[in-house]
Amino acid sequence: MDSVFSIPIRVYYEDTDTGNVVYYANYLKFMERARTEWLRALGFEQDELSRRDGVLFAVRSARLDFLQPARFNDLLQATVQIVKCGHASITFMQEIRRASRTLCAGEVKVACLDATSFVPRPIPERLRTQLRAGGAP
Repeated sequence: MDSVFSIPIRVYYEDTDTGNVVYYANYLKFMERARTEWLRALGFEQDELSRRDGVLFAVRSARLDFLQPARFNDLLQATVQIVKCGHASITFMQEIRRASRTLCAGEVKVACLDATSFVPRPIPERLRTQLRAGGAP
């Protein structure tokens, strides 16, 4: 996927710590929202994937670099870009930005799992086809 998908995120009071700075774990929540909206933009709902295809996606690993703080009421952009699409996993590069500044950057790998047994399963072909159409490596 050569293109970068992006959604706006407003920082609410509930996202911050006592210093009105975004609590570090909330960057992962922002990234999760962006991946969900990216999937939705491709025409896939996570609950539908579970019902129809019997799969779900779970974070396998995440490595983040916190570069600058986001603060209460900031308007941010959460980005999603595929780095690698494997047989049963997808690795993303994600950023949280304020204007042109990257505040948090990371690599998140999600595994495709059987919705009942939670064992790895191949990414459904209809999703894989859509990813290929979008230029996923």
